[in-house]
Amino acid sequence: MDNIIELNALNLSSVPENVKIPTYDRSKVKTGIVHVGIGGFHRAHQAYYTDELLQSHGADDWGICGIALLETDKKIYDVLARQDGLYTLMITEQDGRKHARVIGSIVEYLFAPLNPAAVIKKMADPGVRIITLTITEGGYNFHPDSGEFMADTAGIQWDLYNPEQPKTIFGYLTQALKLRKENGTGVLTLQSCDNIQHNGAVLKKMLMAYIALAEPELSGWVQKHVSFPNSMVDRITPVTAIADIASLSENFSIADEWPVVCEPFCQWIIADDFIAGRPAWEKVGAQFVDEVDPYEKMKIRLVNGGHVSLGFTGYLNGYRFVNETISDDLYYNFVRGFLDKEASPVLDPVPGIDIEVYKTILMQRFANPHIQDQLTRIFSESSAKIPKFIIPTLLEQLENGGEIRKCVLMIASWCRYLELADTEGYADEVQDEMRSTLIANAKASLESDELAFIKMDNIFGNLVSYTRFTELYLSVIRGLRSSGIVKMIETLDKY
Repeated sequence: MDNIIELNALNLSSVPENVKIPTYDRSKVKTGIVHVGIGGFHRAHQAYYTDELLQSHGADDWGICGIALLETDKKIYDVLARQDGLYTLMITEQDGRKHARVIGSIVEYLFAPLNPAAVIKKMADPGVRIITLTITEGGYNFHPDSGEFMADTAGIQWDLYNPEQPKTIFGYLTQALKLRKENGTGVLTLQSCDNIQHNGAVLKKMLMAYIALAEPELSGWVQKHVSFPNSMVDRITPVTAIADIASLSENFSIADEWPVVCEPFCQWIIADDFIAGRPAWEKVGAQFVDEVDPYEKMKIRLVNGGHVSLGFTGYLNGYRFVNETISDDLYYNFVRGFLDKEASPVLDPVPGIDIEVYKTILMQRFANPHIQDQLTRIFSESSAKIPKFIIPTLLEQLENGGEIRKCVLMIASWCRYLELADTEGYADEVQDEMRSTLIANAKASLESDELAFIKMDNIFGNLVSYTRFTELYLSVIRGLRSSGIVKMIETLDKY
């Protein structure tokens, strides 16, 4: 197609009129936020909110420096570097209408493995008053059963002995805070934007545990000079596909190497605990509250838990996308039943939220046919997700004598998926840091000890000690192997 515009700062004024572009002068925007983890979700959420604030209200002190932390983040760093930090956000409505806007709030970008010192220096810069994180659930390095920091992992051990060349977020933050203390830089807010309940408190606990090992004399200064607000974030953001890049080119005449696709729904609820000041995100839709906990719990148990309920169960039936799975009435009823009978009974009151309306909207979001959200994305790194999204609901229902069948089927479906890994029809790579261990224990449950999979206490804690659970789990996994997933969902209430 002719007249395709390569996305970069020089060509920004040539972008077609049906695409919203930054109208603010990006050259005058100073970095006030360092964000670690510049993947799709950050670019659909926090960077979007910040761009909207820059557009409509002016916030020139709050530009973002995006940090690509891992070696595997090299591609996104290279793309942002070539595109001067610009990218296109495509918001797709339920009826298929697409809206495109170029986001300009990322004004700097660094690749940590190439130059760790530059990242530490930027984090310690006096102009930087907030450091935010989207490092995935597994990046916080805590044991899912005890909740304690795991100091013996390879990355942490490397950082303890090589503090100037860190690999983990804890190594970087500690060295930056040390430098801020030495330079008298002043106060700082560290904000998690990951799907972890009490995410700010968890970040603080894990960081303080690392500091106690690496720089114990820094602990007191951090307690006094750093705040850790909790937050709840929500926007379905599937992995960008080749078809999305082609669609952007075809419909909007933009050549963008890594656009982001997302749904219209967007939510950000934040505890107002910013010790060094903050952008006025509330002017563009964010909500600041005194207590985030009930909102976090609602989102994690319903949105993330609902996604998990579709993941392995849908994949076992040959589905590959969220919307096609939930368009099957069998799965629609399964998910809604999970939300109503297992997740909702253990929620806390959520001020200002009608839970029944919230669940109905959630089901509509899952069903959006134009958000091609892959099931493989939903269940990637499940060893980190399921202990946070499903196990707490299951444990509370066990303690209360409540309904657990659908939670049990989710776990059994995970095991069955791993049993079939690398066989015909299951050639997709299991994306999980614990891949080898997971597959080994799943296959052991098929060949020797039927409870081998759920005996992994670093994932399931003491779940195996609940007789009610194990008896139901064994019945369900046996039925799953002999009759298949459809039959199991159809007859689950009889177990």
